[in-house]
Amino acid sequence: MRFASHLSFALSFLVASLTISGAEPVQLDVFVSGQDGYHTYRIPSIIRAQNGALLAFCEGRKAGGGDSGDIDLLVKRSTDDGRSWSAEKVLWDDGANTCGNPCPVLDETTGTLWLLLTHNLGTDRERDIAARTAKGTRTVWVTSSTDHGVTWAKPAQITASTKDPSWTWYATGPGVGIQIKHGPHAGRLVIPCDHNYDDPVEKKHLSGSHTIYSDDRGKTWKLGGVIRPKVNECQVVELADGRGTLLMNMRSNHGRNLRAQATSGDGGLTWTSPADAPALIEPVCQASLIRHTSGLLLFSNPAAKTRVNLLVRSSTDDGASWRDVVTLHAGPSAYSNLISLSPTEAGCLYERGEKRPYEKITFARFPIGVR
Repeated sequence: MRFASHLSFALSFLVASLTISGAEPVQLDVFVSGQDGYHTYRIPSIIRAQNGALLAFCEGRKAGGGDSGDIDLLVKRSTDDGRSWSAEKVLWDDGANTCGNPCPVLDETTGTLWLLLTHNLGTDRERDIAARTAKGTRTVWVTSSTDHGVTWAKPAQITASTKDPSWTWYATGPGVGIQIKHGPHAGRLVIPCDHNYDDPVEKKHLSGSHTIYSDDRGKTWKLGGVIRPKVNECQVVELADGRGTLLMNMRSNHGRNLRAQATSGDGGLTWTSPADAPALIEPVCQASLIRHTSGLLLFSNPAAKTRVNLLVRSSTDDGASWRDVVTLHAGPSAYSNLISLSPTEAGCLYERGEKRPYEKITFARFPIGVR
């Protein structure tokens, strides 16, 4: 999702006129359910290493397609902008337990890739963790790579500093984190997350979004601000105001089939209350949001009331308005993660199928044309 620092001022100026290109996306299946020992592949995440390699992460679900059970964290690498991919590598396997929710971020100063993850006992289901009837709970972990994603450190638990003890369910991302470029918190690594909590007013379990962050190059991670109520999986971008303002785009459980959003002026420590994003219809599903160039945001999700129609949209006014870029798959589709490939090309790693959304994880390359 990172873009080259040497982009010219002229390209940044031209971004205001970016529009739909007539070219069809080029698509390549990266993970196919039922192959290589896994029943289902889910939860795609993609990032560019400092040396240009692309890293595609996902969960490999051994026995079925559900969110619990024996789930491993997998990765593939590409050195040609997604035209071909390596064999899959198991990054984290904890026996019959659940390892997943990948959310990587690149520290552009050091070149270190940080990957935030979550873990729970394979026998514990989300509803049982939320109801506090499970044997265990959801924990937060981090691993890192200093060789552009070739090798990774043993995952280390950071739950104590990143999770409120009263929370039950917890998820990092899924998708990608960011490093703030401007303002008083420049250099901060920010990871979007979500959690469940017991609401004292409604007397039931509700969901919220939040951030975790690092100000010391990933050495330590801290809990940031929360956004409530009834928001969930989320992605964060830095706005183009030069002050380091953050925009959080969130899956919403308010029942209106619309994305929600909030902003932060202090690097994710506090947030505005969530508000509907009227232009962004959703079926209650994860989505992707990235900054493609200095003047352009890209957004992808199943743009419908059910999990179909994986659509990429663009905004030249920091999310105030959106225009369609390309439909990647009109049929069943779900989670996605965008990445910037060049000033005029982007990619998307996403779930799709013919009968159900979870048959494969595909990487699509598509142009962002200039008129």
